Amino acid sequence: MDAVAPFTDPDVTATGETRASVDFRGLETLWLNSGTLCNLACARCYIESSPTNDRLVYLKLSDVERVLAEVEETGQPLTEIGITGGEPFMNPQIDAILAACLATGADVLVLTNAMTPMRHHCDALLAMQSDRLTLRVSLDHYDAALHEEERGPRSFQPAIDGLKWLSANGFDIAVAGRTLWNKDEAEMRAGYAALFAREGIAIDAADPEALVLFPEMDDATAVPEITTACWQILGKNPADLMCASQRMLVRRKGAKDASFAACTLLPYDPRFDSGSSLSGASRPTRLNHRWCAQFCVLGGGSCG
Repeated sequence: MDAVAPFTDPDVTATGETRASVDFRGLETLWLNSGTLCNLACARCYIESSPTNDRLVYLKLSDVERVLAEVEETGQPLTEIGITGGEPFMNPQIDAILAACLATGADVLVLTNAMTPMRHHCDALLAMQSDRLTLRVSLDHYDAALHEEERGPRSFQPAIDGLKWLSANGFDIAVAGRTLWNKDEAEMRAGYAALFAREGIAIDAADPEALVLFPEMDDATAVPEITTACWQILGKNPADLMCASQRMLVRRKGAKDASFAACTLLPYDPRFDSGSSLSGASRPTRLNHRWCAQFCVLGGGSCG
């Protein structure tokens, strides 16, 4: 019998062991992908956002309202709504979507690069400012040259300017950094702390929720598949993984309806499509992708 390639069989690993899966315990965090269009084309963007990538088209307010109604009808334990992209502030309905999300009473987290698209919405943001609204800004490195190695020329200072505006206006803010340069975490946090102090940005770089340093995802590094035995070996609880309590709503180009992805990191993989209703989205998630291992289980990453 031919050997099975890793991460192909939904039930069995390449070594013949039972693949791990994660049961859904209820929707605690709802992610909304605003669309994959972005003002930047980053070198290692996991979702390949760019000024031309519209594989995920703009999410509509009606999509969001439909899902929020289903969340209420089914009594989901929703506490947080995350909005990601692409760049969310390029979505023409983002202000209305934000308002609808805040009206639920849940905490709302918006992932943004804080550049020109966000600055076009300053008045709307000020009008919606709330202690339940947090904006997390992607700043890949505290050094401008390394940040721009990932995000492109002239991308650092506009992001800093956006962060300074958010900070000066009293918004709850956070920063998302990257670990692809393999520096010690303490060194990274110290570098960000110096930057925040120099620029007058009110973020505590020692707080892992205020400065999130994400593990990397790449296709070159060999990663093991996650089996049912791994939970005990690694001392991990599957209920702590994102797919136990989070789903992401996406609108794929050409699709009639918006649908749920079981994982925020895998919106293009049909194996992780959960259909347009929460009943389908409640199925267990098989950890049948290398990023399940690399980012979530072994890397300890979480988008929320």
